[in-house]
Amino acid sequence: MSGSYGQADENESIATIHRALELGCNLLDTADEYGAGHNETLLGKALAGRRQQAIVATKFGFVFDAEGKVRGRDASPAHVQAACEASLRRLQTDYIDIYYLHRVDPAVAIEDTVGAMAKLVKDGKVRHLGLSEASADLIRRAHAVHSIAVLQSEYSLWTRDPERDVIPFCRELGIAFVAFSPLGRGFFTGRLRRESMAEDDFRRAMPRFENENFLRNLELLKTIERLARVRRRTPAQIALAWVLSRGEHVFAIPGTRGIPHLEENLQARDVELSQEEIRCLDEAFAPGAFAGERYAANSQFKPDA
Repeated sequence: MSGSYGQADENESIATIHRALELGCNLLDTADEYGAGHNETLLGKALAGRRQQAIVATKFGFVFDAEGKVRGRDASPAHVQAACEASLRRLQTDYIDIYYLHRVDPAVAIEDTVGAMAKLVKDGKVRHLGLSEASADLIRRAHAVHSIAVLQSEYSLWTRDPERDVIPFCRELGIAFVAFSPLGRGFFTGRLRRESMAEDDFRRAMPRFENENFLRNLELLKTIERLARVRRRTPAQIALAWVLSRGEHVFAIPGTRGIPHLEENLQARDVELSQEEIRCLDEAFAPGAFAGERYAANSQFKPDA
């Protein structure tokens, strides 16, 4: 709703957030990086008079230039405090339910960052702590300083890396795992085509969406489309149901800008895949099946661990 996928309509965005709350979708995920603060401001406006209905999660850890572009990472204790205060102002709230470190800063010990985040909990500004795109080792070190309630990482049929150790480790420690981009940044809707992306859509610069890679990846969609036809569901609902089948501690946060897609996504909660269907999807979308890396080599969002 704040520019990464092209321009969005503010009134439509707010109406979509309100409809989500009406339908019982109460986990609203944002970050100071989304539109360089714009998305937090939008969410604050949408939640005016409705704050108690929502679990608000936001993230920090990047620093920006004068144009709002990410220019680096900063997870120093001083930045933890400043970033939280800025997020609270934009969100128009006096507390954040889940406060995530957006990306680990290799220049700062995770113990120092989490120690500063823990102070926010003590001060009542934050209720629970989370990490994003962190390794099992970093989660363990962070958890030793203060309880980590949530780990958020990209996870979908085309990004299955967390299965190796992070998802099992979270289960072991009682940490919720939140899957971002569970629809492959729109890929698993079956409707996305490169020519339909706006010129300022950041996916255009992502390797999996580059021309040749994207055409190769589209071929893999046929399996999920066939299953969707048999089940009389949409490919997106099948992809989300697969994510939700991975464990009771696994949650999905599909992004959307409009009510029709919101309602379509939420219906995935009613889809229960059989073991045979899950096996079929696991085999068709095995790790390494897709062409292209998640991020370009020089991306600030590429995890270091």
